[in-house]
Amino acid sequence: MSKPINTCVLGVGLAGLTFHVPFILALSDIFTLHSVLERNPSTEGGKVAERFGVSVKIHRCLDEVLADPDVKLVIISTPNNTHYEFAKAALSAGKHVLVDKPVTATVSQARELGNLAKTKGLVLYGFQNRRWDSDFLALKQLLSLPESSPQSLGTITEFESHFDRYRKGLKGTWKDQPSAAAGLTYDLGSHLIDQALQLFGRPDALTAFAQNLRGVGHPEVDDSFTIHMHYNPGPTKRYPVTVILRSHILSVRSHQLRYVVRGTQGTYSKFGIDIQEDQLKVISSPSAVFEDQYGREPEYLWGTIEKMEADEVTVTKSTWRSSEAGAYAELFRNLGAAIRDGAELAVKWDEATAVIEMIELAQESASKAVTVRVPK
Repeated sequence: MSKPINTCVLGVGLAGLTFHVPFILALSDIFTLHSVLERNPSTEGGKVAERFGVSVKIHRCLDEVLADPDVKLVIISTPNNTHYEFAKAALSAGKHVLVDKPVTATVSQARELGNLAKTKGLVLYGFQNRRWDSDFLALKQLLSLPESSPQSLGTITEFESHFDRYRKGLKGTWKDQPSAAAGLTYDLGSHLIDQALQLFGRPDALTAFAQNLRGVGHPEVDDSFTIHMHYNPGPTKRYPVTVILRSHILSVRSHQLRYVVRGTQGTYSKFGIDIQEDQLKVISSPSAVFEDQYGREPEYLWGTIEKMEADEVTVTKSTWRSSEAGAYAELFRNLGAAIRDGAELAVKWDEATAVIEMIELAQESASKAVTVRVPK
């Protein structure tokens, strides 16, 4: 049996302690949390000991991590503007790398890292964990139905995906600062774009709007965006498709809108967001990610299908159940299999690179107030 993969998590803020450390600890047959990068721990055991009661080695700087021969996998959960630099250094030192989104600030950086990983024969993995959201898994099931199915939406003509919230002020973190890969388009947009590309592929054109809506903080750091991805009709598409990706910072709703999908036979609407993040923030033990209720969306958040009947007058409603639990652990299982056995990556680096490409095109569109063509 293969030994667990010695892993170092760079950064023990929200991303490290919420999205990475719990799974590395829980999947102890695949990974060992060997160490973390924590520059100024306030207690002897650092934040991992405070949060999970686990003692691990604490590195104070990146050079210490790279020089440690026992570290085989580096997880980068530090501020966005460090992702490229840290990933390049880790790959150059012979480490496998999982890098949080956005993987880089530019397409050229992402391609450089991809080429470096290939040259070194190392696994380079983009953390697009929201492919394993419960509601996204449910949505994929719905869109895979044959048109003859009673709940099929028919041919999709419009797809709307939201990560909205209500926040009047700044959080006072590095995310408010004008630096590489700053702003909400890079932050939440990375998830929305990745999901859209998984469902519909590369668009033909793109129109985007991004702004600092609240007028607080640095004006170059966007806090709201809308991206329209345009898909032309063709041999496999009867109708043009418009994909609308949106994040609004001053949206007042008890349950925020998540999806609206319009087809020739019906419309799917969904409110509320996957519950895994909220669960991970408060779990008492990493093993809780294997409990039955982990990732299971409550029934009141399930989506609704409205179908046009044959008379083209009557509209009926039904519930579309989020039957699969959200499962971020599957990303880590796949990562482990890729490192150990050369398994195919569930999140390919070219796909993570395409997300950054779409963000760059969105920035160009927004800054010039034009629709831009997407290269084939």
